[in-house]
Amino acid sequence: MRVLGIESSCDDTAAAVYDASAGLLSSIVSSQVPVHTLYGGVVPELASREHIRAIVPVVERALAEAGGRTEEIDGVAVTAGPGLIGSLLVGLCFAKSLAYAWRKPIYGVDHLEAHMYAIFLEQAPEFPYIALLVSGGHTSLFRVDGWDAVTFIGGTRDDAAGEAFDKGAKMLGLPYPGGVEIDRLAREGDPSRFPFPRAWLSPESADFSFSGLKTALRKFLAAPEGNTARIEEVAASFQEAIVEVLAGKTLAAAKRAGVPRVVLAGGVSANSRLRARIEEEGSRSGIRVHLPSRALCTDNAAMVAFLGERRLSSGHRAGPELNAYAASRFPR
Repeated sequence: MRVLGIESSCDDTAAAVYDASAGLLSSIVSSQVPVHTLYGGVVPELASREHIRAIVPVVERALAEAGGRTEEIDGVAVTAGPGLIGSLLVGLCFAKSLAYAWRKPIYGVDHLEAHMYAIFLEQAPEFPYIALLVSGGHTSLFRVDGWDAVTFIGGTRDDAAGEAFDKGAKMLGLPYPGGVEIDRLAREGDPSRFPFPRAWLSPESADFSFSGLKTALRKFLAAPEGNTARIEEVAASFQEAIVEVLAGKTLAAAKRAGVPRVVLAGGVSANSRLRARIEEEGSRSGIRVHLPSRALCTDNAAMVAFLGERRLSSGHRAGPELNAYAASRFPR
């Protein structure tokens, strides 16, 4: 089966074609970073408008690079949620229109599940595994036992790790997207220079909390020491406080579950320090860590087309009532 995937959950307009026999045939992503940089973050209304402008050329390019005719598309998969509702509706309505015009089946993919299974486009981890899904909007741990078996383990009680990175970067006067800038600067700093707090909560907790860390950074920057500190040292120390908790809680959850495999997913899993630290600690603990390429960490339609093909091939279908949803269907 050959499936066209469409992704528009936030500020990236993406389309891809995946074939069950030939693999990934195309993957196109149109970024809106230049549009939102002026505001220091994603503006939902602007994101929706940019999706409207980009959706047709992005899909046309994905189809062209796949090298086939539209008649060869056997189904359409589209991100139904969670995400920005206005952005989601642009992709969803366009996908439903294509499926209707082409008389092809359609499936609404869950954005979080697509991230959790994206690793299969490049690797073949065994089930079960623990998935750390960490991004600007989500920080959660899941146990994945199969293609239709995902169990929520824990999540953030306040801010997502990606949000903490971006808000911390804004306090430091860094440009958007801030998480990328902190990662870059941190390579030139000592991560142990400033002891920012770690919210471990309790020994058995799989939940996260990053709001206190943001407050600690704000207070530090307002103090005399913060005014004279090298920005590279602050960035490295702030990043380490986030990364240490993400890696530590993920590996601890794997140990408690007796699962010797971990998969990283989501935009923050592209962070170089997180990737290095969790691999190093996982190796010492006898836990294999599967890292997707950075292109699969950020939002993309390749993962949507891939999971959509799995679902459509299994007989799953959506009808005209398919609608977008903003909140995760998993707890927190």
